[in-house]
Amino acid sequence: MDELDRRILGILRRDSRTPYTEIADRVGTSEGTVRNRVERLVDEEIIERFTVATRTGNVKAMIEVSVAVDVDTTDVSARMAEWNEVDFVWQVSGEEDIVMVVDATDTQAVNELITKARDLDEVQNTKTRLILDERLG
Repeated sequence: MDELDRRILGILRRDSRTPYTEIADRVGTSEGTVRNRVERLVDEEIIERFTVATRTGNVKAMIEVSVAVDVDTTDVSARMAEWNEVDFVWQVSGEEDIVMVVDATDTQAVNELITKARDLDEVQNTKTRLILDERLG
């Protein structure tokens, strides 16, 4: 991955629907070059997916989850990722082992997700942080 790939990725991170012609103009290359590079980045799994960010008026939160030392966090994360309100599941280092970023209709729905997580045998503890404001970096 070179500097041109990084510049293309920077544009796509902010808006994955940016037309290749616009990206080409902004980075100073041809539309075909941009298309080929994006396809290669997808094939090499550097770009994992194209997604939509929403402003639904919902409550967004991070639910941090601790599990026992002998638990396969990959398995637990995969199950949590299937829950409808979950946008992302990260396996992290530190006190907690897993972080879910959720987009729920209200605080009651967030609380239901916390309960759902705590009901898993592998989960020892949760901490929740409501997301008050969000900026795209």
